[in-house]
Amino acid sequence: MRFLLTLFFFGLLASCHTKTSVDLLIYNATIYTVDSNFSKVSAIAIKDGKILAVGDSKELQHAYVGAKNINAQGKFIYPGFIDAHAHFLAYGQNLKQVNLEGTKSWNAILKKLLDYKNKRAANDTGWIIGAGWDQNDWAVKEFPEKSGLDSLFPDNPVLLSRIDGHAVIANQKALDRAGIQPGDSIAGGQILSKDSMLTGVLIDNATSLVYNQIPMPTVKEATQALQAAEQNCFAAGLTSIEDMAEDSLLIPLLDSLQNTGALKIRLYVLLSDKKSNFDFLLKHGKIKTDRLHIPGFKVFADGALGSRGACLLQPYADDSTDYGFLLSPLRHYDSVTQFIYKHNFQIATHAIGDSAVRTILKVYAKYLKGPNDRRWRIEHAQIVAPEDLHYFKDYKIIPSVQPTHATSDMYWAEQRLGPERIKNAYINKELLGQNGFIPLGTDFPVEDISPVKTFYAAVFRRDASGLPKKGFQMENALTRQEALKGITIWAAKASFEDKEKGSIEVGKWADFVVTDKDLMQAEMKDILRTRILMTFVGGEKVYDRSGRPILQ
Repeated sequence: MRFLLTLFFFGLLASCHTKTSVDLLIYNATIYTVDSNFSKVSAIAIKDGKILAVGDSKELQHAYVGAKNINAQGKFIYPGFIDAHAHFLAYGQNLKQVNLEGTKSWNAILKKLLDYKNKRAANDTGWIIGAGWDQNDWAVKEFPEKSGLDSLFPDNPVLLSRIDGHAVIANQKALDRAGIQPGDSIAGGQILSKDSMLTGVLIDNATSLVYNQIPMPTVKEATQALQAAEQNCFAAGLTSIEDMAEDSLLIPLLDSLQNTGALKIRLYVLLSDKKSNFDFLLKHGKIKTDRLHIPGFKVFADGALGSRGACLLQPYADDSTDYGFLLSPLRHYDSVTQFIYKHNFQIATHAIGDSAVRTILKVYAKYLKGPNDRRWRIEHAQIVAPEDLHYFKDYKIIPSVQPTHATSDMYWAEQRLGPERIKNAYINKELLGQNGFIPLGTDFPVEDISPVKTFYAAVFRRDASGLPKKGFQMENALTRQEALKGITIWAAKASFEDKEKGSIEVGKWADFVVTDKDLMQAEMKDILRTRILMTFVGGEKVYDRSGRPILQ
């Protein structure tokens, strides 16, 4: 008997020794790998920040022993969500500004600003900055005027950004700081006046006249903003952000924070269109670390539809004298594109109106000449003339879209475009058909940060209230599988990172998210109730909803 027990003991010991040690073993999960077969498995083994194995729970438990183990108890795991178009620093900065989203009138905004001012020191005459107003949400859908701001804040410069960031209203103190006078003009922008008096509203390039007067954030302030943004991203299940139009001055700080572990989120950054940024990347070349990737530039062709800055082929349906406008001369886009082509950088251009989209597609085509793998992008591509769709396919140009833009704009977009042209807007399914993939983002802080809302809007074409009940232009809805790919592997592909993340496959980074609901199977009404339970980056748990230990 003792002999048999000894054999059993040594057999058990030997079986343990044959197991491969890993840092983390997760089992009893429902895992959507988002690989080429869209496979489902129940276990993952992770070592040194990467996925070592995926497969059946019993098989992986037999083959691997984890330093830490998680019994997922049937919960759902997806590749870490990726936002394919966002403004990371701006989002973090907005968290400390006056939030004007959802305000229903100009008077409501004035009250909110006064409450904010009363909470500050009585002698504080610094800038008051807010963001998120949208005149399309008001009973009177017209731009506001600054007289109320001047009366309430004669000593504080005030600058309030519209929800899309393409229009602002400033008070007289802020306009004086910028030296703006009635009758002034600027290329690619508008300085609105009424009865020869400034209204305070500035559109597109004109906004920079006041923005340039705001003091640059200190390193401490920028760090706090970045870390606050990261915290909210992790809580939303985001593990990577495709960050649009940052300044090269930010890059050393990002790199330093990531190197010290003070910032853990993965960032793909495109620099804004200005000479100092071109000089920076020309000097350093494309930058690529495990968490920071800077391969090119973000350019702006036009403004936004809501502020009538989108450049259209035909005039606005609600203003027959207005076509919108390009933000720069055509020669600028040609020159920038030529430079980027010559030095093999990537370009992504903001183009919303059908005229802006056509202009940029033709400039791209001039240099690309045919099929290629440069992965040049059109950001938003909100209105595309049917005869221009072929450019995306012929030149492998990526349309990068934001599904929640459609469900935010649907209440008023037809007023801007008319009943026929609206059919050419927010055509996500048609754009997907050009190259077989489409990256999805939010444009936060313009829209809500939640990738679950992105998924919901892409599939059901409804807003968070569930309207409209039949969905908005359902012919352009994506399937659940397409939507999940759009916030994972397709977003990674748009940033040249699909070989290292975007799916749960051996050799890729162990970036993944755990949820309490099955996005692939849950009823529509339950999707927006999905809770992010845990978020992992490189196998490290960076968010846990419960706040309690979950490792066994």
